[in-house]
Amino acid sequence: MRHTTFRFAFAPTAEQSRMFVRYSGASRFAYNQCLQLVTDALAARKADPSATVPWSGFDLIKALNRWKTSESAGRVFVVAPDGTTTKQVTGLSWRTQISAQVFEEAAVDLGRGLARYAQRSGRRVGFPRRKRKGHGRDSFRLRNKDASGRGGIRIGEGHPRSVTLPKIGTVRVHEDTRRLRWMLRPVKNLDVRTGRAVVGSPARVLSATVTRRANRWYVHLNIEAADLHPSRRHRQPSQGQVRRFVGIDRGLAAFAVVACSNGAEVCRFTAPRPLTRRHGRLRQRSRAFSRTRRGSRNRTKAVRALAREHHRIANIRRSFLHEVSSQLAQTHSGLAVEDLPVANLIRNRHLARAITDAAWAEFARQLRYKTAWRGGELVVCDRWFPSTKTCSVCGRVVEQLALRTRTFHCGACGLVMDRDRNAAANLAAWAERATIKTARVPDRQAGGWVTHAPGGEGAGHRFCGGETGPREGGTNAPASAGVKDTREGWRLTTSKRPVDAL
Repeated sequence: MRHTTFRFAFAPTAEQSRMFVRYSGASRFAYNQCLQLVTDALAARKADPSATVPWSGFDLIKALNRWKTSESAGRVFVVAPDGTTTKQVTGLSWRTQISAQVFEEAAVDLGRGLARYAQRSGRRVGFPRRKRKGHGRDSFRLRNKDASGRGGIRIGEGHPRSVTLPKIGTVRVHEDTRRLRWMLRPVKNLDVRTGRAVVGSPARVLSATVTRRANRWYVHLNIEAADLHPSRRHRQPSQGQVRRFVGIDRGLAAFAVVACSNGAEVCRFTAPRPLTRRHGRLRQRSRAFSRTRRGSRNRTKAVRALAREHHRIANIRRSFLHEVSSQLAQTHSGLAVEDLPVANLIRNRHLARAITDAAWAEFARQLRYKTAWRGGELVVCDRWFPSTKTCSVCGRVVEQLALRTRTFHCGACGLVMDRDRNAAANLAAWAERATIKTARVPDRQAGGWVTHAPGGEGAGHRFCGGETGPREGGTNAPASAGVKDTREGWRLTTSKRPVDAL
């Protein structure tokens, strides 16, 4: 099984927009209240060591449910005609107007943050902080389950371009949902538990997250789908056969240069650099915002204009990254990238803006899961391997190579090659040598040799098992923007329909 996400832009009515605002506010309120319960329990534990602290998501849900019906959540005083006053505990009076899943998912999010704070290994994170209105992103999440146990999130019900959410209703979307509806259609397949033919959907919706970016609402549908069809997956190398790799050298002058181990360049991609190109507009919006008075209507308009500009830049970058990563994962079964310390590189104030605009870490993340979907292999080379300073022909390492030098010259064998192309060839050769060396190590548990071919089925429960059809191959979008191919006889094919921004 594989997990993917579909994003659609909502076209809500005025009443539905107000409902989204109420739901996101309820999620923020529940998160802050759970955090308050945790801090109160920690303070009580100092006085009484036997006091329990709700820490996991399940414990936080139970603590929040008790608080919603308690006196501290709400109470009223009723005065009788004779002057007597009676106290009535109402609890949280508006809790029935919001789906209970909003409160539960907010508690689960806080539980994850507390778990990250308590872990000892990995990157250290701080204690969770309260969410403030107007700071951060308005969002809430709903699970695909209602009180009757059936799925409450439905796609294309009543109208092809619509999404139905529990307790909210049917909301229109801008994009076509045909591809998702095709994955959710009931088909006949084999159940992996019983081996019998059953009629079920090869995919199912797990949850829906509604977020607001700038002045537009989006819905992110988390989908659990079957593996891709074998015709859409790469062929696994046979026993004793070595997988061929291509190296991907990420840079600033050229976003990515792809080359084989023999030095033949496959293609190179030029990044759109949306932050650099739209930096003038961004500065203009920022200055207009700084000139407004706090609390005025002009300040609200300036905030929306600035948020739209940031959102447009992020969309351009995200669309380009998905196009490039999808093309590389579809056309090559073996990819090799270098382990770049991006967090350390952005400390250079002269290159920080260009590096963050290129989004190297996000590009590597997309390559990782898209390669696994198609049965390929992604090798991350050693961080200390000098791929740029090493000659791809004789292996000689030069001592100094300035950043402004774009051509690699080898004094031993006389090689003259583009700097990025030489680095990509070294990465591909390193991955092939590492794969051969690892494949020769016997696997004692399996009783044979390790092939290191990624598994095609994955782990976890298979819902109405089976594979997708040949028409459901994922993102079939070549990177037509900013791509230059140097292979002989290779022709770039373009899709007949426009590529949606992922």
